[in-house]
Amino acid sequence: MRSTLVVMLKVPKPGRVKTRLGRDIGMVASAWWFRHQVGALLRRIEDPRWRVVLAVAPDHEGMGSRVWPGRFERWPQGRGNLGDRMIRMMRQAGGPVCVIGADIPDITRKRISKAFAALGNHDSVFGPAPDGGYWLIGVKAGSKLGKSALNEVRWSTEHALDDSRAALGMPRVALVDTLADVDTIDDLR
Repeated sequence: MRSTLVVMLKVPKPGRVKTRLGRDIGMVASAWWFRHQVGALLRRIEDPRWRVVLAVAPDHEGMGSRVWPGRFERWPQGRGNLGDRMIRMMRQAGGPVCVIGADIPDITRKRISKAFAALGNHDSVFGPAPDGGYWLIGVKAGSKLGKSALNEVRWSTEHALDDSRAALGMPRVALVDTLADVDTIDDLR
């Protein structure tokens, strides 16, 4: 079965994407940064070994948006917190599946390949972030996840990775490279 890489992203409208960065550099500039970051990311990660799916939000704007390249399949993220939306994407993909954020400049094809390779001997894989969260979550069999598998996660805290590992309850967990996302101007330095 072909692997699926899901990229979680928002339509790059000022004031609706990268708002913490926008407080530092302006909302138009942060939306511009995000749009160009996603374009560069998609060029870096496209690979015949996996299909790339764009999980877009908001649903009603993102599905028909011409901002993102049309060669990628698009799925609406739907309602709920981040965990609800990621679980929905993994269940829809089946497996093996990895989900990444779109605001991590150091994601490469090699790092994605390493994560998918880890699923060969593990039930799940995470790409940790320095702040206690993660830039990648992957599972061997997304279709077997319960709809509420990540309900007990304290999002946007230093506990997000540990909470997610515990919530999934999978015994064989791999960790790949630690990467940082961009939230503020200091993250761009």
